[in-house]
Amino acid sequence: MAAKRDTSSGSFTSAMALSEMGLNGVPECYILPQPQRPAINQRPHCPTIALPVIDLSLLENPSLRPKVIEQVLEACKELGVFQVINHGIQISFTDDALDVAEEFFNCQMRKRCVLLLLMFENLFSIGETLSNITLIQSQLGSTCGHQNHQVTRRKWGNYAKVAHILHKKLMEVVLESLGLRPDYLQKDIEEGSQVMAVNCYPACPEPNLALGLPPHSDYGSLTIILQNQQGLEIKDSNGEWQSVSFIKEALVVQLGDQLEVLSNGRYKSVIHRAILNSEKRRLSIASLHSLAIDRKVIPAPELVDEQHPLSYKEGSFGDFLHFIQDNDILEGRYIDTLKKNPQTGSTKETADQMHENVISHSSG
Repeated sequence: MAAKRDTSSGSFTSAMALSEMGLNGVPECYILPQPQRPAINQRPHCPTIALPVIDLSLLENPSLRPKVIEQVLEACKELGVFQVINHGIQISFTDDALDVAEEFFNCQMRKRCVLLLLMFENLFSIGETLSNITLIQSQLGSTCGHQNHQVTRRKWGNYAKVAHILHKKLMEVVLESLGLRPDYLQKDIEEGSQVMAVNCYPACPEPNLALGLPPHSDYGSLTIILQNQQGLEIKDSNGEWQSVSFIKEALVVQLGDQLEVLSNGRYKSVIHRAILNSEKRRLSIASLHSLAIDRKVIPAPELVDEQHPLSYKEGSFGDFLHFIQDNDILEGRYIDTLKKNPQTGSTKETADQMHENVISHSSG
C-alpha cells in the first residue's frame, strides 16, 4: 500500500506503519475503486509475461554484439522493458543492498526516520514529510546503532555506483539499437541524475483491494530494478496487466518517458505497478536515471522524417516535477502533455531547428 496523507493533520501514514499496528484489514483510505483493483483472486490464472532476458556479457563478443542489439531493439519496441543477466554487478553488491534494506525496514518507524537523517544529513534538508517528528539529539548516536547507518549508507552507495555504470552501458546499447551513435548525448548522460528508491511492500491482509504502487511510467531514461521476489506488473500493448517473472540475479530494465521522446515514439515507456501479497513483504531497489533536471529532451533529429513526423514537444525532468506537484498523477501522465499532432506544423522545419540544439549536447 502506498503512503497515504492524513489531510486532517498534514502528516503521512506509511503502509509499513500500518503493518506495524497489526491491522487485520485494509483501511478504507487505501481501498481502490472496483475497476482499479488487482485481480489477486485470479492470480493463478494471471499471465506471467516472459520478458526478454538479455545476456550483456555477449556485448564483448564482436560477432554476437549485433544479436544483443537486435534483442534490445525488439524488447524496447514491443514492451519497453527487459531483464538483463551477466550485467557486471557482483552478487555481493546486490545481496548487500537488499540485506541492509531488510534491516532498515525491520527498524520501527521512528528509528527509520532517525537513521535516514544520519545517513543523509549532509545530502538533503528535511522537508514537511518529517516535520511532525521530534528528534532528540541524544538519540542520533544510538538509534539503530550509529555504526549501522554508516554500513547502510556504504552498501547502498556501493550499489548506486555500480548501477550508474550499468546505466551508461545500457544507454549505449539502447541508443545504438535506435541507429544512433553509442556516445550520443554522452555528456548529458554523465551529468544526469540518479535517484535510488528503496521500497518495502508489506504483506497485506487483503491484497485484492489495494496496490503497492499505482500505475505509472517513470519520466527518466532508464530504471534498473533489483528485487527479492515477484510483484511487478506491466501493461502490455493490449492494455492488459502482465506479471513480471522473478529471476534471481537478473535485473529488470524499464524504459522511461525521456527515451520515448528521444526515440520520437519508436520506443514506448512502460506503464507498471506493484501488487501486494498476503504472505510476505517484497523489497525492491529502483535506480532511476534521467538527464539533468533542466535539460530539455527532444526527439533526435535523425529519427524525424516523413514516415516518422515530429511527435513530441520538448520537456525536462524539472518540468515533470512541476507537473506532478500541480496534478494528480493517477489522472494523467506528463508525457501525454508532450505529444503533438504530427499533422500540424512543418515537421522538417522543426526538426532542422532542433538539430543545432541537440548536436551541441551529443558530443562528449
